[in-house]
Amino acid sequence: MAENSDRRDRLRDAAIEVLAAEGGRGLTHRATDRVAGLPEGTAKNYFPTRVSLLQAAAERCVDRYFGDLQQAEVHTVDQLLALLRQLMDKALTDNRSRVLAYLELNAEAARNTQVRQIMARLARADLDLHLALQQSAGLPATRDGAALVTLAINGALAHLLSQPPDVLASYGLDDLDAFLHRLITATYPGRTA
Repeated sequence: MAENSDRRDRLRDAAIEVLAAEGGRGLTHRATDRVAGLPEGTAKNYFPTRVSLLQAAAERCVDRYFGDLQQAEVHTVDQLLALLRQLMDKALTDNRSRVLAYLELNAEAARNTQVRQIMARLARADLDLHLALQQSAGLPATRDGAALVTLAINGALAHLLSQPPDVLASYGLDDLDAFLHRLITATYPGRTA
């Protein structure tokens, strides 16, 4: 049983790597098997359709992301800012493939109703978690405020992964600590450190 679970996770991780490297059009069962180092046909046995393979990648992205967030303890605005910076740093390094795959999955969601439903469920959970973190930091967080922060961070990550340094500087993304501080201050005026 554990071997099946390990193999399933290995395939889901491989699907993320394929999405990150080759985009949505490159995600095939064969490519997933190749990246996972498993015999041809393995991915098809676990995820029989392309949509089920996309769903598996999406769910794995979110499982790993939420695992990082749910372990975090935030009691102050400074701790929230440090956590957001840490998450952004990891998104650009250790979790780069996962973030690129997530961006590909969002693009796929624009064309595929089943993927859209999966991504919408995940987006709702992401917003709920960010709202809870902002509230636990002592901010007067509302769903609207949490949405602004979450959307700004997600948009910033897309830019950080795709734009040259001069464009990043024009958006204030050349100093992530200052960017995050401005974001929280603008969303919750008078309530930050």
